[in-house]
Amino acid sequence: MGVKVFGYDKCGTCRNAVKWLKANNVEITENIPLFEAPPSVAELTKLLSDSGLEIKKFFNTSGEVYKEMGLKDKLSEMTLQQKLELLASNGRLIKRPIVTDGTHVTVGFKEAEYEKVWTRGG
Repeated sequence: MGVKVFGYDKCGTCRNAVKWLKANNVEITENIPLFEAPPSVAELTKLLSDSGLEIKKFFNTSGEVYKEMGLKDKLSEMTLQQKLELLASNGRLIKRPIVTDGTHVTVGFKEAEYEKVWTRGG
């Protein structure tokens, strides 16, 4: 089964993730440009549910837009729905890459995590 990658071509982390997936024979069926086509609220809701992560892990906390918007202080006061709508409205707020096969989800790129999730334990 292949995976869908939400990423940014000029991002080194995204390029490393794609390179790792290809090197480990994980087929990439879709490579979605995160900034031009961020996931919808519905897609994000499923990704969040499938990932088992908290919503904060989906935010690119080191990104310019996150800092400019002062989200560090605002997120705790927002509802889950507001956070999902915010992420869906601006792909630059989303930590990248997001990789999913429709059941499993990884956010960011850590080789050990990819090893565990995308090669099913190696």
